Amino acid sequence: MLNPVVTIEIFQKQAEPQIYTAGQIIFAEGQPGDFMFGIITGEINILVNGKVVETITSGDVFGTGVLVSIKNRTYTAIAKTECKLVSLDEKRFLFAVQETPMFALHVIKNYSERLSRLQHMV
Repeated sequence: MLNPVVTIEIFQKQAEPQIYTAGQIIFAEGQPGDFMFGIITGEINILVNGKVVETITSGDVFGTGVLVSIKNRTYTAIAKTECKLVSLDEKRFLFAVQETPMFALHVIKNYSERLSRLQHMV
């Protein structure tokens, strides 16, 4: 599996990072979306029904569901600290996967683990 440093390097090659301040909403549950995010620096709170269910950090990915046919966001993502994030749309995601096939496995593993955790909370 890819370590966080390799994941960060993949994201840094793809697009210019965006800065989010602590408390800033990155996306909200129910919103449509067409890109995923990778965390370069900082921490993100994942909320379901307004409750923090997970905190993720540098090297993690989130918002991947919208790239695999889920139309709307299934949770809210809020910057816990100041964050530097990179977003990937489907085209950039496919390019990253072609360059580093293990990246796809990392994203799938991350997505399935988060989905499993969220299902066990319901």
